[in-house]
Amino acid sequence: MKKGYIWKRLFRSLISILIIMLIVFTMVYTMVPRDNIFFEDSTYRKLGGKSDDKTEYVYSTWKKLGYLDYVRINDFCLTRYEAGSPEMVAAVEPDSPESQEFVRLYTEKGYTVEKYLQSGRYYAHKDIPVIKRMVSWLAQLIVIDTPWSVKDENNPDLKRGLSLGRTPTGGVALIGSGTTHKYLLYTDSHFPWLHQNIIGLNFGTSYPTYQGLDVMRVLFQPQGTEVKRHVVFENGYETESGINFGTLKYKYILDRMDRKKFDDNYASYETFKDQPSMIGTSFLMGVFAMVLAYVLGLPIGVLMARKKDRLADRLGMVYIIFIISVPSLAYIYLFRYLGTTLLNLPSVFTTYGPGDVRSWILPIVSLALPSIASLMLWTRRYVVDQMNSDYVKFAKSKGLNQREIFNNHIFKNAIIPIAQGIPASLAGCITGAIITESVYSVGGMGKMLPNAIRQYNNVMIIALAFIFSTVSVLSVLAGDIVLTKVDPRISLSEKAGRS
Repeated sequence: MKKGYIWKRLFRSLISILIIMLIVFTMVYTMVPRDNIFFEDSTYRKLGGKSDDKTEYVYSTWKKLGYLDYVRINDFCLTRYEAGSPEMVAAVEPDSPESQEFVRLYTEKGYTVEKYLQSGRYYAHKDIPVIKRMVSWLAQLIVIDTPWSVKDENNPDLKRGLSLGRTPTGGVALIGSGTTHKYLLYTDSHFPWLHQNIIGLNFGTSYPTYQGLDVMRVLFQPQGTEVKRHVVFENGYETESGINFGTLKYKYILDRMDRKKFDDNYASYETFKDQPSMIGTSFLMGVFAMVLAYVLGLPIGVLMARKKDRLADRLGMVYIIFIISVPSLAYIYLFRYLGTTLLNLPSVFTTYGPGDVRSWILPIVSLALPSIASLMLWTRRYVVDQMNSDYVKFAKSKGLNQREIFNNHIFKNAIIPIAQGIPASLAGCITGAIITESVYSVGGMGKMLPNAIRQYNNVMIIALAFIFSTVSVLSVLAGDIVLTKVDPRISLSEKAGRS
């Protein structure tokens, strides 16, 4: 397998992701009426009949979400006069020379100039093309935290630099000053033990649901109740708190409690919770379901192939046909009924929560059911094909027994295409299971995309589309790489592809 070919495949994967994102951006920003985003916005509803305030809020929100550029006469005049001055008050009136200049200037730039209904003052707006929106989104996607990231006019003496030290919990850390995060690189007792805040992803701010929270925080922050413990802050202050020191970020305005706990402006933090994050919950459930599927699906598929057309094969085919033909929602509800009735397991995940093993059993098994059937079917098919190959007949003629032929030749060759699907199965663990998580009320990723679509959370839709498409596209490449590792006879090259 040539490295040059891998780089070319990565480049094509990147192009595929960009095409997918362009389609998503086009659908979200052109096919869905932009007024729909306010259906779930309580702030918009509270504005009532205040037409000017409502217009201001609507266009400011559209500007924040990337629909358009929006400029008020107030913003235009603030570049010339001091806020609240007599000149400023006169300049924003509709009949002022500044207002007439504003109308002329922005009309020439292609903006649509309108008046507020109550005050009669001018404002201008202009739609942003879809491709420009996507380019702007991609340009801000990767964020690198440097000592010049913080721009605080109220703290002109802020020192900027990096140093080595320790966190209050004793971990080794690369400490930043002037950076957004205090601890750029640090160790602690939580998996994966080494953490970094140097490079991050900026998917924007969620709206209208989870309003004001970064999308990354919505997806990755722990859920549930704060887990408090006795902590000692760097200034010696002691209290019961769930603070995660590794998440300390620069805070521009400090309150009384901040000054009591911290000696600097790094006072914004997240807390430890008793439940995993949304993506963590889906990943755990998906990994266990994948392991269960391979543990059961592979040996049963092999057994069906070796007992072809006999009882074991027929029973396996009954299960496969049942899973394929019956809608997934139906057999999940059926399995949930059997699990709750016969085994007294909870019907929903929230009954006992993620801390109880019983909460995971039914969702994991339900999620694994279709994967088990698929693995059984394809394993049986590959093994049967290998058993009918000419090399098997040749091995028998050489005097090898059935066990040696099967272990050393048939199973080894049959498992190759199955191994290729492992990265894709792992990718499915990240994206979550929409139906399964909905039926069992699991607080994971499965509910996020349909909820975002239903609630017109465009920021979340775009972020999830990027995550899902990136993971899916790269899993295809990873599957091909796994294929070459399992069978060295297979090579990936620009000329021959798979050979």
